[in-house]
Amino acid sequence: MNWEQLLSLRRHGDVGKRLRKEQDETRLGFEVDYDRIIFSSAFRSLQDKTQVIPLSKTDFVHTRLTHSLEVSVVGRSLGRVAGKRILEKHPHLKDVHGYQFNDFGAIVAAAALAHDIGNPPFGHSGEKAIGEYFKTGQGARYKEALSEKEYQDIIDFEGNANGLKLLTESREGVEGGLRLSYATLGAFMKYPKESLPKKPTKHISDKKFGFFQSEKDAFLDIAEELGLNQTRKGKDISFSRHPLTFLVEAADDICYTIIDFEDGINLGLISEDYALEYLIKLVKDRINTKKYNKLAYKEDRLSYLRALAISTLISDAIDVFVANEEDILAGTFDVALLDKSKYTAQIDDIIALSVNKIYRSQEVLEKEIAGYKIISDLLDVYTTALIRTHTGKASNYDKLVINMLPGFYQQTDKAIYEILLNTCCYVASLSDSAAVHMHNKIMGKQL
Repeated sequence: MNWEQLLSLRRHGDVGKRLRKEQDETRLGFEVDYDRIIFSSAFRSLQDKTQVIPLSKTDFVHTRLTHSLEVSVVGRSLGRVAGKRILEKHPHLKDVHGYQFNDFGAIVAAAALAHDIGNPPFGHSGEKAIGEYFKTGQGARYKEALSEKEYQDIIDFEGNANGLKLLTESREGVEGGLRLSYATLGAFMKYPKESLPKKPTKHISDKKFGFFQSEKDAFLDIAEELGLNQTRKGKDISFSRHPLTFLVEAADDICYTIIDFEDGINLGLISEDYALEYLIKLVKDRINTKKYNKLAYKEDRLSYLRALAISTLISDAIDVFVANEEDILAGTFDVALLDKSKYTAQIDDIIALSVNKIYRSQEVLEKEIAGYKIISDLLDVYTTALIRTHTGKASNYDKLVINMLPGFYQQTDKAIYEILLNTCCYVASLSDSAAVHMHNKIMGKQL
């Protein structure tokens, strides 16, 4: 892979190339990507989607929206510093093509902003709930109507693949979705493979999948434009990651490691003394003890350590990225950047404590169980109504249910796979509160 192709400004529908040196510096294409994402309705719904604590009653706890904004800020810093180092190593990118270090920051920031845009309500358990409905629930009856990969798409419903669908899907009068630059779309795609084969290797890019069968052509178009390395051909296709994807992933890893931990402390799920000890171990080489000892309040101590921890991990991730740039461009670098961090032991300790005290807390588990039931019931009512209409067997109730759906999701003249996938995507688009509200309406609990 080469940086000239990887930094493509092309958008869906472009006939010719967009040259960097011809860009308007006051309205740079990569920055337009950020604007289009932040003004989208899909991004806006993240304000009421779970990051750690579903339907939290406190306004401190992070939602997917605040998490995405923070990941974007960290991603921008990672991209800018990495860009500066890359331009020093490859000066022709600046001298001949006009790229600036801020371009790298803008691409990573935009991709990071969108990294959770396809996630369903109730956190990662929402993904599992959608999949379980079709694997072990009433939705299993549709298996015979689908190809092997189509069925795998929905029983392993994946927020990353749904995100690509949201960003690229054409609608009547709106070709190419948000029409983001291919560089940003490439950086967004963490897992550039189909749903099958499942985890064919231990390479980080094979951990999950990144596109549904419905977006296969769009994915291949992006991969070809960017010159991504194809790692499997024929029946099953996959590609190497866009190098900047590693920075998007690092930004996410840094934020959920440190900020989810901070949430747990502020919620009282993790004791302050115990937690501060873990953070201090991470930043002990950079901490200003005189400044730290002057901080009288827990919130200020946490804020200081959090900022220092994020800065420490940013610097470390950049060192790993630059040291392994050739392997990343060759597609042979096979782990996340933080997996090569010199702070791996400290990171693992923090994550282990977060898993035990936060992610498995009673409040989280109880709400995730409720989320499973809500998502399963919604899928059952919607898919039944849509498929019955598709086969000409709709009841009056089915017609009423379909009329509740937005126009785009009412289409029943498509293939069964598209109907089922679109229904999954509609349920995934709901915020936590909207899913609860819709469930109460359909179940007759609320008028």
